[in-house]
Amino acid sequence: MANLVTSLCCVVLAAVVVAYAQRRSQLVARNQYERMGSDVTMQCGSLDNDASVSWKVNGTDVKAQHRLEGPRLILTEVDLGHNGLYSCFQNPHGERRDTIYLHIGIPPREPAVTCRSNTYPKGFYCSWHQLHPTYIPTTFEVDVQHNQRSLEVQKDPDHKNRCRVHFPEVFSSFPYTVNVTAVNALGKASTTISFDESSIVKPDPPERVTATPIRFNARRLEVSWQSPATWPDIDNFPLKYFLRYRPLIRDQWQHVELSDSTSHTITDAYAGKEYIIQVAAKDTEIGTWSDWSVAVHATPWIEDPLPITSTTEVDFATETKTSPIPSSNAPQKAEPPVGRAARLLTFFSPLLLGMLLLFM
Repeated sequence: MANLVTSLCCVVLAAVVVAYAQRRSQLVARNQYERMGSDVTMQCGSLDNDASVSWKVNGTDVKAQHRLEGPRLILTEVDLGHNGLYSCFQNPHGERRDTIYLHIGIPPREPAVTCRSNTYPKGFYCSWHQLHPTYIPTTFEVDVQHNQRSLEVQKDPDHKNRCRVHFPEVFSSFPYTVNVTAVNALGKASTTISFDESSIVKPDPPERVTATPIRFNARRLEVSWQSPATWPDIDNFPLKYFLRYRPLIRDQWQHVELSDSTSHTITDAYAGKEYIIQVAAKDTEIGTWSDWSVAVHATPWIEDPLPITSTTEVDFATETKTSPIPSSNAPQKAEPPVGRAARLLTFFSPLLLGMLLLFM
């Protein structure tokens, strides 16, 4: 009896598990990828061909051009506007039987691939991108070959579509072959490039470029810079530099190529004119020039002008200027007594006149 009960419990439990799995499969959306411009058929679960269903997209009735064939919904000439969450419901009770997330896109095309070594002789990196959008998730597979063996490829942590590869040897005469394959749910496409080690060497631009006027030299600017921090061995693999400069009032650049020096004095600048200055770098033997550095601006030394005093200020200063203290050797001349009596008479005349009128 106990065995019978146990068996029945197992059967019931298995039925519950199957029912739960079926129910969950109906609730969890499955992805369906289709090509843009095509006709798309979506099947409502595993219902029979004579089943009657209704469809909704993103919770509303399907308004796009379509037709129903039993449990199937057929959309014609789909585009990005057909993307969405589609659900089907079995009539007449409206029980949901399936959920589909429709993604419209296009197959990938051959990616554009470039490789460059800015850390020579340590290694190089390759980067790639799609020339046309696919509208659906697309991944990339990278394979690098050298001298008939595959090299380790490391994903760049800072750039999505970039990888890094270590040089297995320096000054190799064997070419490198890089294959990048773009893959998505609708197809795949590949690009393969080959190159020699020396052809991809290109340093990053010089850093910390500064330009300083030279005191008392109205036509000179002192320019200095540092080699790029990404260049790993400046002693054994030195760089040469290319300086360009021009005044803002002109469009034509002047150029100076330097060996391994990280400074230069411009001696032919226009006095008082603002200059724009940039520097590029290159391995002394192989590769190509870097991009230009960030532009800096500087103006040659200008002598401070002497202050100019206006006529009005001179007149005002003359009027308020105090007289110098007289010398003890030249005493001031006393005023004549007659002059003093005349001033006293003038001062007391009104008073005397008043007293005379009072006694009359």
